[in-house]
Amino acid sequence: MKDNIQPLIQHTPPDSGNVSIPALRVLSEITTSLSTDSNVEQLLGRFLSTMIRLAGAQAGAVRVITDDRTHLRLIGSVGLPPELVEHEALVSVDCGVCGKAAREVTVSSWNNVAYCKHQANDPYFSSTCNSVVAVPLMHKNQVMGVYNLFMEEGKAVPEDVRLLFRSISEHLGIALENARLTRENMRISLMNERQMLANQIHDSLAQTLAYAKMRLTVLSDAMRHEDYPKANRYLGDVEEAVDLAYADLRDLITQYRDRINPRGLVPAIQELAKSFRKKANADVDFLNLVQDVSLSPDEEIQVFHIIQESLYNIAKHARARHVVITFDLENGQYIVNVADDGVGVQKKNDESSTMGKSFGLTIMRERAARLNGKLIVESRPAGGTVIRLVFPQHKPDHAA
Repeated sequence: MKDNIQPLIQHTPPDSGNVSIPALRVLSEITTSLSTDSNVEQLLGRFLSTMIRLAGAQAGAVRVITDDRTHLRLIGSVGLPPELVEHEALVSVDCGVCGKAAREVTVSSWNNVAYCKHQANDPYFSSTCNSVVAVPLMHKNQVMGVYNLFMEEGKAVPEDVRLLFRSISEHLGIALENARLTRENMRISLMNERQMLANQIHDSLAQTLAYAKMRLTVLSDAMRHEDYPKANRYLGDVEEAVDLAYADLRDLITQYRDRINPRGLVPAIQELAKSFRKKANADVDFLNLVQDVSLSPDEEIQVFHIIQESLYNIAKHARARHVVITFDLENGQYIVNVADDGVGVQKKNDESSTMGKSFGLTIMRERAARLNGKLIVESRPAGGTVIRLVFPQHKPDHAA
């Protein structure tokens, strides 16, 4: 099997200054793979066999540095004994030839494998492998990983292959750094998402349940005094609060199962309008007058839920047949209107029909405040209600 491993490079005379076609092909393949393969560790494992063939080695391993930069973690190997692979799963960043490659940030050779044999306590070193070559994967003079190539006695990596290894090192080092940044961004996104979930629970579900608890108290008092008209009103308030809490919980589950962000706010509103048509048996038009809606994920969530709560109130109270949602941008202010042709805003003394709705409006106003905006509720002259959200556009800062 060893006889079948041949270098891919066609070595040229030192003074020719030419790079062989196979070498360019390898670099091209790496570049193409980096643009199409999202799993960098799998990519490094796939190119391990290529590195072994380029060097004329008999075996190889690839390691990546841990996030605390104290160890190198084995992510792939070819041709090594299973016991050695298990023992070498995690080694110190200062260990042997790997540490030398990290310190000297260059392709390093280690002809005395006695240290490796002592560290690994494996006869593979000296009996089968007589030298080790380490190819560091670099980014801005920092080691991101390393290829270990295990050589037979008398074998050496030609200088033109070493030059190719330096190019490979730079390409794959950048890929590892990008993967590290992606992991870090994902951790930050997860923390932000958890905070957003906590805020959502506080702003909607927790307040709805607190309101229900408050109405249960006055319901109990009304029942004790046998004031059944008030008891019926308070019972209706509790039922409405429970319905709202259930809807909030369902929305939270849906929101975190299928995030708004990947599709954007506008498609999410379109889906919301489509769902409302089926549930409320009313026509809904959505007019987006903003060419480029640029909101943060938290802003999108607040706007989405204000519109959602508006539609919930319309379905519950307005008896509307037509709803129009408009999204506009004027003088640096986003303007969201939800207009219906229903019965309009109820009088304040009509407690039975406005108590639950006014609580929903309180939550909507709190959401508007989170946007540094305001929420306005108006009656339409021709009948119906307009709920208007106005909040400032936050333009990105540009470096001078």
